[in-house]
Amino acid sequence: MVEKYSYPSGSSPLVLLDSVSSGYFGRKILEGISFRIDEPAIYVVLGPNGAGKTTLFRTLAGILKPYSGRVEIGGYPSESQEARSQLDYLTHIEGIPEGMNVTNALQFYANIAGATEADVTRVIDLLNLKDLRNKRFGQLSQGQKKRVSVARIFLKEKQVYLLDEPTSNMDPKMASEIRELVLGLSKNKVILYSSHNLFEAREIGSKVIVIKQGKLALFGNISEIKTEKYTIGIRTLGTDDVPYSSGKEGDYYLFELQGPEEVPDIISKLSEKGIKIREVKEMQNPLEELFK
Repeated sequence: MVEKYSYPSGSSPLVLLDSVSSGYFGRKILEGISFRIDEPAIYVVLGPNGAGKTTLFRTLAGILKPYSGRVEIGGYPSESQEARSQLDYLTHIEGIPEGMNVTNALQFYANIAGATEADVTRVIDLLNLKDLRNKRFGQLSQGQKKRVSVARIFLKEKQVYLLDEPTSNMDPKMASEIRELVLGLSKNKVILYSSHNLFEAREIGSKVIVIKQGKLALFGNISEIKTEKYTIGIRTLGTDDVPYSSGKEGDYYLFELQGPEEVPDIISKLSEKGIKIREVKEMQNPLEELFK
């Protein structure tokens, strides 16, 4: 058994990175990352492509051993069995055999995780998978596959969850349902949730971890991120006249807003007018200034 690190205060941080450098084949992707998490919450991990978000998750999960520094989960080294028992990780790779049906796949992972048949039933209900239970994984859409993958990591209760862009390839309704599920879990869990989307980040998280060129650019409250301009595009179903729009770009009606916090209000107003919304999209990256 790996010995737990003894802290002077007697309370180990739930997650700790201390001067961590990590990467692949000797090439550093992360350099000198330090932060500690002591309270359950959703910590949104933001950064452009290639900044090191996935490398951070793999290092926290113990998949990558850091070149230098210390990584702990609940006071244990991240590569130890004790740390891994407290953590689950949703990756970009589904990892579920294409020929397995949904129920059998979840039962297979439940056996590995030490979960029960009741847990399989619970996550099928939780993720609204009843109609997909007997379908092979390879027959599912990308959004449906993501739902099954999310169900898999919730089979067994953990203290720390790493969710790498969990709503990618999902329609807005299902993405919203996944965010609500994650919000419900966060009351007594640590959830690191990566995203490229500031609207999604503000909707789900209160804390933010910004990675810029492999280094920690910000660790704090998401309210610290300010934007000068915020433009969204809304794609609709069977509508040619959309009120409140400032113009159109391709299939998207444009809306100039003060910030992401105004998005739910404009969606509500359009819905009241009978507008059926197919997609909501940020038309520029409002984090560009932060990432420069």
